Amino acid sequence: MITASDVNKLRQITGAGMMDCKKALTESNGDFEAAVDYLRKKGQKVASNRADRDAKEGVVLAKVTPDGKHGAIVCLNCETDFVAKNDDFVKLTTSLLDLAIEKNPSNLESFMALPMGNGTVADIITDNIGRIGEKLELSRYETVDAESVVAYIHPGNRLATLVGVNKTSADGIYEASRNVAMQVAAMAPVALDKDDVDTETLNRELEIAKEQIRAEGKPEEMVEKIALGKLNKFYKESTLLNQEFIKDNKFNVSQYLDSVEKGLTVKAFRRVALS
Repeated sequence: MITASDVNKLRQITGAGMMDCKKALTESNGDFEAAVDYLRKKGQKVASNRADRDAKEGVVLAKVTPDGKHGAIVCLNCETDFVAKNDDFVKLTTSLLDLAIEKNPSNLESFMALPMGNGTVADIITDNIGRIGEKLELSRYETVDAESVVAYIHPGNRLATLVGVNKTSADGIYEASRNVAMQVAAMAPVALDKDDVDTETLNRELEIAKEQIRAEGKPEEMVEKIALGKLNKFYKESTLLNQEFIKDNKFNVSQYLDSVEKGLTVKAFRRVALS
């Protein structure tokens, strides 16, 4: 006989609904291990059925290790804003981030294979698809390693950033790094510095500039020179160290950091946002 305490025990283990747990135990003749497998299989089926659904809502969180030298961002997507704002969903994302911080997997594939609960991260996500009834996807996992790393989560859990600088954190350096992390959130730079912009992006910006200049009726012999000038504007607007510092536009970001402490600069940054 399946008792209410049995159902509740399975619910505590799996997080599945009461009726789903009762059915799983009934189908498994009271065998808890078999019941967990039953629920997991149900989750697999739900995942398959919802594979073509869009999961554009979700939660983006960031965290740094206690020594301040490593940071991670995770993005767990779902289908609806209602689920994204649910405390259990935020807790699930937080637990994934905590695991990433502890284990430091090398990439998203390795992250999905990490042991978690009674299975792997991938299994936990599948189990929650079955429990929640929406498509879930661990879509992004980013890391930064540096002498000092700062994390910033924008209110609403839809955008998070990491900034790593080249000097060990002290009060002034931490505050400056956090200011730059907020800059990354607000201004969405495409690269750290001029030399870090990829060739494809540069070529695209040059072609756009040239077409704009031609449309203005400028002579062809002037197009290349003017386009290079527009490219410098692109660097100023789109590369982090060359952007105007949003809290004091007398400086660019590089100058601002150097004013805080001579030689202070950003080594790496990451920005993850829900689309």
